[in-house]
Amino acid sequence: MHTNQSNTGYIAHVRASDNTIQSVATHLHEVASIARQLAGKINIPEAGEMIGLLHDFGKYSQAFQDYIKSGTGLYDADHIDYVDAKGKKGKIDHSTAGAQWLWQAMSNIGRSGEGKLCGQMLALCIASHHSGLIDCLKPDGTNEFERRMTKNDDFTHLDECRQNADADPEVLEKARQLVKPAISTLWRQRQAIMLATRESETIRQFYFGFWTRFLFSCLIDADRISSADFENPHLAEYRNQTVSWDVAITRLEIFLTEQQSEIERKREQLAENTLQLNERRRFISDTCLNRAAHPQGIYSLTVPTGGGKTYASLRFALHHAKKHGLERIVYVIPYTSIIEQNAEAIRKAIEHADDKWPWVMEHHSNLEPEQQTWHSKLVAENWDAPIVLTTMVQFLETCFSGGTRGVRRLHQLANSVVIFDEIQTLPINCTHLFCNALNFLTAYTKTTAVLCTATQPLLDQLKSPEKGQLTIPKENELVEDIVELFKQLKRVDIVDKTKPNGWKLEEIAGLAISEFQDKSSCLVIVNTKAWAEVLYRNCVDSVNKDSVFHLSTHQCSAHRTTIFNTIKARLKAKKPVLCFSTQLIEAGVDIDFASVIRFLAGLDSIAQAAGRCNRNAVLDTATVHVVNPEKETIDQLTDIKVGKEKTGRVFRECAGLDLLAPDVMKLYFKYFFYERADQMCYPVSDKIAERDDSLLNLLSENKKNNGKNAKLDLKQSFMTAGEAFKAIDAPTHSVIVPYGHGNCLITELCGVSEKFDAAGFHKRLREAQKYSVNVFPNVWKKLLEQGAVHEIQQAGVYYLDERYYSPEFGLSTEPVAKYGLDYL
Repeated sequence: MHTNQSNTGYIAHVRASDNTIQSVATHLHEVASIARQLAGKINIPEAGEMIGLLHDFGKYSQAFQDYIKSGTGLYDADHIDYVDAKGKKGKIDHSTAGAQWLWQAMSNIGRSGEGKLCGQMLALCIASHHSGLIDCLKPDGTNEFERRMTKNDDFTHLDECRQNADADPEVLEKARQLVKPAISTLWRQRQAIMLATRESETIRQFYFGFWTRFLFSCLIDADRISSADFENPHLAEYRNQTVSWDVAITRLEIFLTEQQSEIERKREQLAENTLQLNERRRFISDTCLNRAAHPQGIYSLTVPTGGGKTYASLRFALHHAKKHGLERIVYVIPYTSIIEQNAEAIRKAIEHADDKWPWVMEHHSNLEPEQQTWHSKLVAENWDAPIVLTTMVQFLETCFSGGTRGVRRLHQLANSVVIFDEIQTLPINCTHLFCNALNFLTAYTKTTAVLCTATQPLLDQLKSPEKGQLTIPKENELVEDIVELFKQLKRVDIVDKTKPNGWKLEEIAGLAISEFQDKSSCLVIVNTKAWAEVLYRNCVDSVNKDSVFHLSTHQCSAHRTTIFNTIKARLKAKKPVLCFSTQLIEAGVDIDFASVIRFLAGLDSIAQAAGRCNRNAVLDTATVHVVNPEKETIDQLTDIKVGKEKTGRVFRECAGLDLLAPDVMKLYFKYFFYERADQMCYPVSDKIAERDDSLLNLLSENKKNNGKNAKLDLKQSFMTAGEAFKAIDAPTHSVIVPYGHGNCLITELCGVSEKFDAAGFHKRLREAQKYSVNVFPNVWKKLLEQGAVHEIQQAGVYYLDERYYSPEFGLSTEPVAKYGLDYL
């Protein structure tokens, strides 16, 4: 395979479909232009352009040129300069040279160390763009940044690249012109951060590190966009869509008017309670509309479950985005089970069939490999849509995970409205990290945040504010007089039925069947997948099987949606329903049961469970029965364990009071947060950081580090923290499962063709998110041991063997036929 250009010029990429060459200079200028635009969102365009221009400067080396020509077939095996490139992707260092050039050009500029700080920030981005942000100081005190900046020229080829770049003189000439402007704009921002963080060095250093990560995001996305558009030129037309918020606003207002008109037409058929509930929902929605013109910042929307938060928050977001000229609305949702429901609700209101571009994008899971490959560069998800719905796990990975997969999306949070649905589900160990990140985004990136829930956690009243807590002015509660609002929307009673020795399996099953037979519909929410399954199995033969349902996160989103739709249709038709579910159903799912049984858990979870009971006020009142199982394996589920203890205390102290009242919920969070205060900085064990430490420290002062006196402005252990974050908290593997259309997608993704179709692969991956299940490392290990997962086209994406997916229970670590009952 040869082209007449194979031995001329300096090559960055070779297009797989037709062997067209993209030169190093072309790629550098393209990435520089895109990165300048992205970094301009935070008023440092020159810095973005600088890192884009130098990120692949090392590709001017002959070592890289021999590697890429050999790897793409421009050299055959008999060529004198041929190298065996198979499996060596990334082993030719082409990221250090540009970082070294920039560091040498900047580090000695300025009497106050301006060039030293700015140079380190930018050099870090360039040096890290294949690995993820590297450690400045390693946990053992090693100065990794200095080592990288002084790496031997035999490996970095800096001198050779300087000489070869003379063939493209505009590259280095433009870089030299950008040095002082980049330092100037960065230093001004640095001064603003210094002034705003005088009371906490921890927060100040976290901001500097997060700011660097934001710039890194601009570079990663710019590089991926340039690469993807070169490989598939037609993709460029899908980018940078012009968003007309006026169109979406007009459609939403018409939709809401039609909804109200429909209620008026049915007024005579509706119960008085339902009509009153609708009036309250209208009041909340109108209040959000009226507040949309207010300045940007962090807002809270504290509304009882069933209060219409989805459309009220959308109304605020659309009008607020128009008022402030924002680019995007991002919904951050606790569970994938709610994404499809909310996405469908938004589409129903604002999307039309003849729209040229879709308004709404769902991001259910990370169907992208951990390690960067050429394929992953082309198909990675970057939230490029006007309205994005994603999960809290994806948001946190974007802000804190290592590597390059998640961080690519971080800059998309700038110039945006970010709505956190059910914010109380934030993992406790991420509290300070989350608060600092959100404060930074709202203070420096033109971001507005809205914290939505019926059970507002006290994120602005933490025990250790010097480590980071949210800044929420009292006037930023979107709906006033919350206490009265909760009284008006009260539709259920919480009844404490816990026993000193707990409830036996047969007793819980008996209560469920009794409520089901008496009320016609009953929802049982448990704390573990094991209990959901064993209760289902215990009851399924006692009632009509068509009436009994099971839900858990081991079912893919599409599977759960099918079950939800069936349940809703039965409830609407007044057919009997008995459902056993994990807590995935309790936050934000629009479903209405006559009775709910909830295993003892945090009071916030119980309140959310109450939102699935008498949701539309059809009954005068309804009951949520709180029970405690005799046997429950939750030793590893600390949030649930502590939540149960604190809820028990609140039950005892507030007996006779409305357990859903805001003041009672505040008392619960006070107890819960006080108990967990030491865990809010994301502790990591000595197995991760070679000593007991925390991600907050590793991403800020790094003051436990033996090299704390190193002469570096940034001392963060970025890579160590990123690896610790993934290893401890977030689901690290997504697997496509053979449910419904997922079978077809697996077949299509596995289809072998001579040329990799990046556009088609990306399209199918997006579709496959609904047919994927997130699994934790222990489950992933079992699946690997069983040979139950298979890689697709060596792309780092996996699918599940059909023998390991049950139509009733979803993913299993054993062949479905072997699945037993002893889970408790």
